[in-house]
Amino acid sequence: MSDQFELASPPFDTPSCLRFSPTNPDLLLTSAWDTSLRLYDIQTNTQRFKYDHRAAVLACTWGSDTTKAYTGGLDTGVRELDLVTEKATHWGQHDNAVSSMVYARDMSTVITGSWDESLRFWDLRSAPTGSPSSTHSVPERVYHLDISGNNLVVGMASRLFHIYDIRNMSTPAQTRESSLKFMTRSLACMADGQGYAIGSVEGRIGVEYFDPSPAVQEQKYAFKCHRQTIEDVDHVWPVNALAFHPVHNTFASAGSDGTISIWDHKLKKRLRQYPKYQTPVAAIAFNCDGTRLAVGLGYTWDDGENGARSGVLPALWIRKVGDEVKPRQAA
Repeated sequence: MSDQFELASPPFDTPSCLRFSPTNPDLLLTSAWDTSLRLYDIQTNTQRFKYDHRAAVLACTWGSDTTKAYTGGLDTGVRELDLVTEKATHWGQHDNAVSSMVYARDMSTVITGSWDESLRFWDLRSAPTGSPSSTHSVPERVYHLDISGNNLVVGMASRLFHIYDIRNMSTPAQTRESSLKFMTRSLACMADGQGYAIGSVEGRIGVEYFDPSPAVQEQKYAFKCHRQTIEDVDHVWPVNALAFHPVHNTFASAGSDGTISIWDHKLKKRLRQYPKYQTPVAAIAFNCDGTRLAVGLGYTWDDGENGARSGVLPALWIRKVGDEVKPRQAA
């Protein structure tokens, strides 16, 4: 059996976000720049649902179960999509593009981040009113969100990060500047809730921890990756996506060089680099039991319009995950 297969009916443009169901390891949401949200069953390799928006979809997430999904993107709206009845409900909107969204399970709330320099909370326990249940201003455009327990990590322009306790949004619990010198391209929280990893446009990853004590903060570090020396010239690619394994807490990084690497952040070692794809890897996600890795391929505009003429086709692959994601024992 092959260790990976390609999904039928991929988006017509680059995938922006991949999200497996938190309870069903076979259901995959994919938002894309072709304005679509698609639901795939990877077990049967079928597309079960598709909804077209007015503009590119940048973010998607699941709600409390496998019947509803939530989307946001360049049309500034926040929508609930019923994956059974195929009904779309408009929950409200931002004043600029919705760049990212997460589901806070303990609060039954979808949290959205936008280029309008705000975070908005949408309480799913109440009927949609057209307005968020709360709005929180931040000092810069929001590029990335991820959540671990009650810790909400907000990655913004100008390499700024806020860490909030979502039970008290009046002020950030911590304000940090990125440990990486260039623009943040990716963010993912650790599976064990201890911290998060960030990736930059300049082929580096930073590993950060929530605990502000000096002893723990001394453990944070950054390293170079997604680089190659070709004919004595160093080529550096953006780290487009990060994903932590839900069982083993190792993580995968994906880059515009077409490679995916698995890292043990505690031992500071690379465990595996998968065979290279011929297309930039724009998005990745592990399923809930950690047996599969979804890979979204497509042009990521690193070479501007000239690169767009190269005819790169988007694709979705599902990779079987084995022992390479297990952390090695320290020597």
